[in-house]
Amino acid sequence: MNSRMPDVVTVPSAASGRPKVVASRTRGWAGPIGIVVLLFVGVGCFATLPWTLGSVEFAGVVERRYEAGDLDLNLLPPSLAGFDVAERDRLDEVIEAGGFVPVLTFGTDQLGRGVLARVMLGGAVSLGIGLASALIAVTIGTFLGGIAGFVGGRVDATIMRFVDILYGLPYILLVVLISVAADGVIARLGLDPSSAARQFVNVATLLVAIGGVGWLTTARVIRGQVLSLRSQPFMEACRAQGMGAGRQFFRHLLPNLVGPIVVYGTLAVPAAILSESFLSFLGIGVEEPLPSWGNLASTGLSELNTVRSRWWLLAWPCIFIAITLVSLNLIGDRLKARFDPTHGSP
Repeated sequence: MNSRMPDVVTVPSAASGRPKVVASRTRGWAGPIGIVVLLFVGVGCFATLPWTLGSVEFAGVVERRYEAGDLDLNLLPPSLAGFDVAERDRLDEVIEAGGFVPVLTFGTDQLGRGVLARVMLGGAVSLGIGLASALIAVTIGTFLGGIAGFVGGRVDATIMRFVDILYGLPYILLVVLISVAADGVIARLGLDPSSAARQFVNVATLLVAIGGVGWLTTARVIRGQVLSLRSQPFMEACRAQGMGAGRQFFRHLLPNLVGPIVVYGTLAVPAAILSESFLSFLGIGVEEPLPSWGNLASTGLSELNTVRSRWWLLAWPCIFIAITLVSLNLIGDRLKARFDPTHGSP
């Protein structure tokens, strides 16, 4: 039995009364452009991890590249913008002394660290947290929404009331409470803020905070889809054959939920990345010395002043956040048009 829903629907034409096929809107350049840009950013951030996390040695000290810097080269503008006489003299002095010179394509920060290496590593951190959080949210939402719609009755009512309660609570408040609880655990364990264990706890807290409260909309959407599919003829045929509930759900119902799951999963990724960036911007989540696009933007904001603005510290992470979110939304819209036949064009 082929239980998959068709990709197109047939509706009567108002003019002629004959059927007319309404195809999904899968044409246009927005989706492919979004895919290309996202691949360029994602591959660039993750492929450069061996370089950004690699060790460099200077003045007898070995440091990670994203942490390495020279205070004599602090707050240099991007090399493409050019240096003035004083900045060129500082650079020449460090080179003559045999000091460490980071890649200056994106400029340097307050500690003389290369912004390029930190933005690339920050992108890998932000994208990794966003993808993992979205996967957690979609998995929880699909499971609970599917169970609520398939079982119904008191189970459905209980799950949906729980969703309503969480909807009524402020999202930021829940995240802050989870972060405060994690900070209390970290303080009791006596972990150093720069230690790998502390950074692992911070990242895990973000995953729980974002993924643990980001599944509510997905659960409602999946529940509605399951309730609609339960009344379809192929599900009635499954019940008439005496097929077990597990086989009905996993063999015939779940394959027809792939479209909504893919669409909302794609749309959940930019929301998770934006949440991570916003929380890191507020100081909740990824902390120094580990960079993310959010805490890089937070640091760059303090360098915007009326005396001398170090614009590059804020511009680069914000540019990468913007193009990544736009690309993901373009891909999500393309997938929505592909999997939702009701959005077709005549």
